[in-house]
Amino acid sequence: MKFTQILSTAVMATSAMADSYAWERLNKNDSLLIVLDMQEGLYQLTRDFDPTVYRNNMLAHAALGQVFKLPTILTTSAETGPNGPLPQEILDMHPTAPLIKRNGEVDAWDNSDFRDAVRAANKSQIIIAGIVTDVCTAFLARSLRAEGYSVWANHEASGTTSTLVRDMANSQMQQAGVNVVSLFAIACDLMRDWRASPGALELIPWFDRYMPLYGYLARGHRAAKVNGTLQPGQGAGEGLPL
Repeated sequence: MKFTQILSTAVMATSAMADSYAWERLNKNDSLLIVLDMQEGLYQLTRDFDPTVYRNNMLAHAALGQVFKLPTILTTSAETGPNGPLPQEILDMHPTAPLIKRNGEVDAWDNSDFRDAVRAANKSQIIIAGIVTDVCTAFLARSLRAEGYSVWANHEASGTTSTLVRDMANSQMQQAGVNVVSLFAIACDLMRDWRASPGALELIPWFDRYMPLYGYLARGHRAAKVNGTLQPGQGAGEGLPL
């Protein structure tokens, strides 16, 4: 087969996939949040993010349950050993959430108490993140897909030993139909409209705490609105376009 024929076939296949694609949006009323093995010991294995940034991302993931009032499940793996407990900040966010302490199962779905908790939540969309990406997150994500759930893997709140390992794990999840997305994408899809509830009133303070890039954008706008004045050269006709 000639190269041009191969290329044409590939383009047609890609076009067919695009035509059949259906975007499933996150629905805050049908979503379950899972905090997966974000344990103080396992935290030491996360080498694909700056450690300060990653700690913030972990807490931000857990806080999604608070701001959107999502049912939340916490789970740990062998926490009395080197894996350690969940950070107290996360436990304090969800004092009444189920906490499934797995003593041996690597894939959380292999634990009957965890499966029961997920099924009891009665949600079809599941948002997950955990340590490590290639084992804890990827194993559970694919198990959930096999059970028929829609899964959103929070890329920024899952950590592992290297960027190479992370990229392989994300590719495996995507091939299984898992939505591998950013923290910002999850928050915006759950909110959908700044006028909603939760909306700007709840999300801007959440962004200010966990995503300062957007938080300080809002702060800058507030400062300009409240006490900002134009400097020479900022006005129309002074070198800047309208």
